[in-house]
Amino acid sequence: MTTNEGYAAGEAKPCAPPVGEDGPPASPVVQHAVAARRPALNMRQVVLRVLAFLFVIGLSALIFVYSDQLVRLRAYGYSGLFLLNLLTSATLILPAPGIALAFAAGASLNPFLVGLAVGAGSALGELTGYLAGYSGRGIVESDPQYERVHRWMVTRGLWVIFVLSIVPNPLFDVAGITAGAMRMPIWKFLGATLPGKVIKATLLALAGAGMMDALGPLITRLLMR
Repeated sequence: MTTNEGYAAGEAKPCAPPVGEDGPPASPVVQHAVAARRPALNMRQVVLRVLAFLFVIGLSALIFVYSDQLVRLRAYGYSGLFLLNLLTSATLILPAPGIALAFAAGASLNPFLVGLAVGAGSALGELTGYLAGYSGRGIVESDPQYERVHRWMVTRGLWVIFVLSIVPNPLFDVAGITAGAMRMPIWKFLGATLPGKVIKATLLALAGAGMMDALGPLITRLLMR
């Protein structure tokens, strides 16, 4: 029996689909061979990744230790709000108080400037998550939340970063880590993060200002009795 039996004369037998594409999944041996072809990190890249990871962990620990002192930065107005949100957003341990700060500051300061200060500080602080993902790619790739956000970002791109930065949710740290692990250019990450953070902080500051306008006269009347 010839190899082309069942096909017309001169008709070539169709090629089997590539393994791992439309054909059967690649075997563990093939997967291992593909992984082995990935370029190994040189010593300089390893050192830079370790230093970036240690920087993120060290900064998070310092902010955790001095969190009470950092809150006093609110007394310095817009610059204090910017620095406080930059530092607290830079930690992967403490939740950033941007929502509460923007809402409270909007009652006494210009809500649009509050939104800009809080949003800009928060966006820059998120770079530590980006660096953590960049330096620890092999660690986060096995995390289920990373895999979920990674799928979103592959299909939706920067819109995922933008939407997650506007809506208060616990996944933005994961999105920053994912962006770093995917080697997204840092200017693209900031370009999607900054507008979302500023919009969210501005809306919260406006809500705080509106609440003060509504409750201010009532509180004054109660205190004057």
